[in-house]
Amino acid sequence: MDRLGSLEGLKDYLDFLYERYNKREFVHPDPLEFLYHYDSPEDQEIVGLIATSVAYGRVSLILKTIKRLLHPLGPSPRRFIEEMDENNAYGVWHGITYRFHNNDDLISLLLAIKKVIISYNTIKNALNAFYKKENGDFLSALSLFSGLFPKFPQPSKGSACKRLFLFLRWMIRDDEVDIGFWNDLFPAEKLLVPLDTHLFRIAKRLGLTKRNGCNINTAIEITEAFRAISPNDPVKYDFVLTRFGINPNFDKEKLFVDYKYNNRIN
Repeated sequence: MDRLGSLEGLKDYLDFLYERYNKREFVHPDPLEFLYHYDSPEDQEIVGLIATSVAYGRVSLILKTIKRLLHPLGPSPRRFIEEMDENNAYGVWHGITYRFHNNDDLISLLLAIKKVIISYNTIKNALNAFYKKENGDFLSALSLFSGLFPKFPQPSKGSACKRLFLFLRWMIRDDEVDIGFWNDLFPAEKLLVPLDTHLFRIAKRLGLTKRNGCNINTAIEITEAFRAISPNDPVKYDFVLTRFGINPNFDKEKLFVDYKYNNRIN
């Protein structure tokens, strides 16, 4: 695979970006910021699932929609959903839509979360149950898990599953940015990159893939390229690299100019 410079040079540069930018001050604008408003892990996992369910499209509209979805749930989404009955659910998010999520889709998501809480107590427990059922096959477990929630992508159907893997990054990785309270059950080494068009273009220019489409195979290939330089945490650099796609203060072209300069690449 052709790359801009050596693997060692790429690791050094990515580690430099990680140390400089993997900080909460650079999170906004990002759906992840909503999780910081809650202290309880049981609230955070619900907020994370709701936030990633609509994490596609223009980031300003994503943040606006998430704010509308979370507002009726109050300071403890977990408690609200536990006490909510089905009839109330149709009033909570009445009239809210977002791109290919219509109002029924969003209400179905709310009811699905309640069903998971009743059946498994937490979203974390639900994934763990499938993980055990599939004997540690993470992708198979994820296909079953994502099937619990309407319009969530499934690896078994070939999707890159950006929203699913973004949710898992937040829940499993543990650093200044990611929450990581699921890391006692699921190691970060099992994660795949949340592949969207921004990260795909960056990975392509860094020579991490030669594929032309964003699907599960491309996500796996890019993850394996990152795994070569960060074996236990292949998604480590996702946050800093995606700043160059969604944060207007980050210059994507400067990312490559600096990398070439630091590695003396023509």
